[in-house]
Amino acid sequence: MPSEVQKWFRLTLLNLLIVAFIGVLLRYKIAFSLPFIDQKFLLHGHSHFAFAGWITQALMTLMVAYLVANGQAEAFKKYKTLLIFNLITAYGMLCSFPVQGYGFFSITFSMLSIFVSYTFAIEFWQDLKKISENKVSMLWFKAALVFSVFSSIGPFSLSYMMATHNLHEKWYLSSVYFFLHFQYNGWFFFACMGLLMHKLEEFGVKSNALKRVFWYFFLACIPAYFLSVLWIPIHLSIYMLVVISSIIQLVGWFIFLNTIKPYRETLMSGINRTGRILMLLAGVALTIKLFLQIGSTHPQLSQIAFGFRPIVIGYLHLVLLGMISIFILGYAFSQKVILSGKSAGIGLFIFVGGIIINEIALMYQGVEAMEGESINAIHKYLFAIAIVMFGGILVLVRSQFIKTKNESR
Repeated sequence: MPSEVQKWFRLTLLNLLIVAFIGVLLRYKIAFSLPFIDQKFLLHGHSHFAFAGWITQALMTLMVAYLVANGQAEAFKKYKTLLIFNLITAYGMLCSFPVQGYGFFSITFSMLSIFVSYTFAIEFWQDLKKISENKVSMLWFKAALVFSVFSSIGPFSLSYMMATHNLHEKWYLSSVYFFLHFQYNGWFFFACMGLLMHKLEEFGVKSNALKRVFWYFFLACIPAYFLSVLWIPIHLSIYMLVVISSIIQLVGWFIFLNTIKPYRETLMSGINRTGRILMLLAGVALTIKLFLQIGSTHPQLSQIAFGFRPIVIGYLHLVLLGMISIFILGYAFSQKVILSGKSAGIGLFIFVGGIIINEIALMYQGVEAMEGESINAIHKYLFAIAIVMFGGILVLVRSQFIKTKNESR
């Protein structure tokens, strides 16, 4: 019979399938026409559900499994209600945003989702205190929880502006980017690094350098927010802080890679092939992201990047799909949370291949747009790529339920 973590993670894979399906609908509407669907409303539903229903649900599930691995055997019973409530708020946003955009029900479910994250942060922090050994992974998890709570300042700022009818474009976008930054560069990234550190700890990797890497990323995370709003005039001192934070993150990443280098053979032999490949791809995506961050500190490059939508979308997909999602899947495979097999491998290969092709297409579209040109039928190509990614996840999800059904007989 599948374990508790496998049962919960299968639900998150179903949510990823829904995210991919909505991605197909969005691409179809751009390439062809779906007049009865509001593109902006559907996009809100897509992004909110991807954050809460896929990434947050997956991270919560894997973090609860971390507690189980550290002696808290009843952790899934304790967190069952929270995991269910997070799903309810995620599905609530999925259903309400496409219908009304930012309206009463969608905002209500969004606020409830934030309160679920608050409760999870408090409970998980308390449970981390029960772990007797002082582990580096715990630092990353604590920071992830802090940034998860901190990111909610963005939505609350938006709510205040809407309530007071004082909605200025710069403040509106600044609040949106505040939430996005501390979600994917804070909560998502630090939780993933906590899971990665847990994996390294399982193999006996211990080094003071890993603590130093944590502090580099933690201290750089807050000023790095201004990377998202460089299109707003900022003081020279803040700009210099942004540049330094970008460099510090890159330095921290290379210190991390150098620290684990002596353990390469142990890690290669101890992590299954699928998990190993996915984690390596996620590492490549992170490396590209860190270099792009440094590049974006150049004023002219920053203006170009924020001025062309395909580049912005390509960057967000690089982080959320290429880095975060691929890492989550890789970690799940390495921990045998996802049942391996031929069908699962094929589905994963198709999905990851679609992500890579999608990134190339988006970046190429952005470069062509900067030169004042457009690619014929690009939107149809992106629609086809979205179908490929959906098909890959469909095969992967099907493999998990068929295998589980066979095992239960």
